[in-house]
Amino acid sequence: MELIVVSGISGSGKSTAIHALEDSGYYCVDNLPSDLLGELGTVLSEGPNPVSRAAVGIDVRTRAQLEEVPQVLEHLTTAARVSVRCLFLEASEESLIRRFSETRRRHPLTEGDRSLPEAIAAEREQLAPLAEVADWVLDTSHLSVHTLRRRIQELTATEQDTQGPVLLFQSFGFKHGLPMDSDLLFDIRFLPNPNYEPELMDLSGLDAKVRAFLDNQPGLEQRLEDIVALLSSWLPAYRGESRSYLTVSVGCTGGRHRSVHVAERLAERFHREEGEILVRHRDLEGSRSPYRGERG
Repeated sequence: MELIVVSGISGSGKSTAIHALEDSGYYCVDNLPSDLLGELGTVLSEGPNPVSRAAVGIDVRTRAQLEEVPQVLEHLTTAARVSVRCLFLEASEESLIRRFSETRRRHPLTEGDRSLPEAIAAEREQLAPLAEVADWVLDTSHLSVHTLRRRIQELTATEQDTQGPVLLFQSFGFKHGLPMDSDLLFDIRFLPNPNYEPELMDLSGLDAKVRAFLDNQPGLEQRLEDIVALLSSWLPAYRGESRSYLTVSVGCTGGRHRSVHVAERLAERFHREEGEILVRHRDLEGSRSPYRGERG
């Protein structure tokens, strides 16, 4: 099992790092008491439901003996055969003071009459044992949240992780409102509406008769090729972003016929080329698509 221990100065971005690892497929536990680290590592690697990748956040909030953590990690490596790596996040005092001022959060060591700079200095001293054994030390003083997420995912990336975001095709109806989670949106209301065909109006874009009706419409194949060409050209750029999903929304009037069929056609095409694809038909109740499985 691979275990990443995430630590660092309060306000340096540990929560962002944990969330980035969780989005990359790690089983994450934050603010774990250090004396439970060895037991957790053994359970996760050898228990009834073992995991292959996990991340644990440890910092001064645990009020534990942090100087003992390196020995615990060494024991896990030898006894439980866990591959342990440590990530430590740093930041300048100036940036930390600014962040605490902006968020108005209280530093965990500001007790009594201790000032914020004094609390930061005390925390650095307590976390020194973890900083010394860290495999990666990141200075987040000048990093945005999005840049930090990308740096974390780059550091821990495997071949599976570098495949990029899950491609989600979503159908919807304009009369029900635009889907706010769209990254790209296509309007295919130029196609004839099956809702005005008596034998098709009660069906959906998942039914064979509607699919055949739409596939016979002039211009559909060329528009599909245009969308495929655009997505194929833009996908490499999106893979460089630290996102879990790329949502491509396809809209028609009611979200029942045309958009459903086109979303399915696109999913079928990219399933052959990209592998795992997700489809969502927002305004079609009880829909079932062959491409609905999410990436594990």
